[in-house]
This record gives sequence, structure tokens and C-alpha cells, in this order.
Amino acid sequence: MKPRSLMFTLYGEYIQYYGGEIWVGSLIQLMNAFGISESSVRGAILRMVQKNLLQVRKKGNKSYYSITEQGRRRVEDGVKRVYAAPLTAWDGKWRILSYSFPEEKRELRNEIRKELTWTGFGMLSNSTWISPNPLENQVMEMIKNYQIEENTMLFSSSDVISHTSEGIIEKGWDLEQVSDNYNRFMEKYSSEFEELREKALTNTLTDEECFIKRTSIVHEYRKFLFQDPGFPRDLLPAEWAGTKARELFWKIHQLISIPSIRYFESIYESAPDQDIKPVRDKAINPFKEIYV
Repeated sequence: MKPRSLMFTLYGEYIQYYGGEIWVGSLIQLMNAFGISESSVRGAILRMVQKNLLQVRKKGNKSYYSITEQGRRRVEDGVKRVYAAPLTAWDGKWRILSYSFPEEKRELRNEIRKELTWTGFGMLSNSTWISPNPLENQVMEMIKNYQIEENTMLFSSSDVISHTSEGIIEKGWDLEQVSDNYNRFMEKYSSEFEELREKALTNTLTDEECFIKRTSIVHEYRKFLFQDPGFPRDLLPAEWAGTKARELFWKIHQLISIPSIRYFESIYESAPDQDIKPVRDKAINPFKEIYV
């Protein structure tokens, strides 16, 4: 696991429900469970602070880290897409973003492309991206955050003259490859689910093992946010592999969720001046609020 990516997983799965702030020592210990050294953790923290994704607060001789507003948007979008149920029906509209950046802003252009891929947009051409999902608010927030109002234009249209909906999907996304990746995910985790269930029945699962397994599967499942655009069900192929993969993900998550949280709570330390009231039920079951 890459340290930065793991930190996003930890903040999204656990830390946000415990005040959103954590002592660096706790963060180091949590990440050590995945074989990441203290120096690697501190290096990743420094880079995330420099990119305005993390912010630090000193209390005595200890440092406490929380996600910035920019990082919070990424965490919240990720959590919502991991746990929210997919849309059932398409509203018939395509959201189309067009942009134009001068060459001296190519790094910014590349960052916008990453953001759009993360959000689920497909690329029709180098400067034209499209999605059938109601993402207007997220895109407008992205435009505002990056201050690129002069470089972008967002459209919504129910008519595309030159292509069918199927043709647009084929041009913008490789759903066959995404389906293959989902099948590999299921091949890997179906056997793990059986092993975990057997250990749970025989009471041989440790809290630390559950924490590592839950974090690992969420970390693995999050990768689909860069692949699967999250189409409404009526735009997906019949017997979509993502549906079965999601069901398996839910079963494993719920099997090991409570001991995972127990382990996190045994390591987690907040600042002494913070009166933290954990939202423990949401940490245990994020599906409860947004999965239907």
C-alpha cells in the first residue's frame, strides 16, 4: 500500500468519525500494521501537508493531524461512492465538461483529469469529458476550488446527435476491463470471506486481524472508484459483475466491522483539548445511512 492512499482510507473509514483529528503517534502505529515504516509515514504526511491535504495542530509536544477542506472533499466523495447504493434509473441527461488550458498550466490540466476520472467521468477527447450521473454540484465545486472558471464550460444535454448512448459508453469507458477486475476481486476475496467466517464461528479472529482485513478490503475496493464510473443500473450490462462484487464487499465488511473498530479505538488518541463524541455506529456500519 502507498502511504498517502492508505491515509485517505484511514481518514475515510475511521478518523472522520472520531473528530477528524489524530495524534501522529497513533497514525504511525496504525500504519505500521501494514508494514509501513515511521519514516515513510512522516514523509507522506509532509508531502500531504505541502499539497494542502493535511494540516497540523500542535498541543504541547505532540502533533495532531486533520484533513484540510480540499482533502475532506476527496474523503467524503470516496466514502459516499464506496457505500452509497448505485442509482437505479438514468435521468436521460449527459453532463459534458469541456476545458482549455495553456501549456504553462499543463500540470493543472493533468490534475483536473485525475479529478474527473475519480469522479467517474469518461474522456471523449483530450479536452471533453462526459458522465450520465448528476454530478453538476461536484464539478462546479471542483471548478471553484481550482479557480478554473475561465478555462472550463459545463453542459447538460439529453440529446447527442452523432452517437447512441451505447456508443458513448463504449467510447468513454472500458466496462469489459472493469468487469474483469471485479471478477478478480471476487476470486481473491470469496475464499477470504469463507476463512474469516470460519474463524468468526470458532472465535479465533483477533481485533488487529479484523482491522487489517477491513482496511485492506476497503483500500482494494476504493481502487474501483478510478475504474467504475458508477452508472445507473439501466445503463449497465446484464449480470454486471460490480453488483456481485459489492455484495461480497458488504458481507466481509459487516462480518469484521465491530472488532476492527475496537482495535482502532485501542490505538487512537485525540488531542487533550478536544471533547470528542465518536459517531461509533456510523464507523461500524457506514452502509446504514447511505446504502439502500
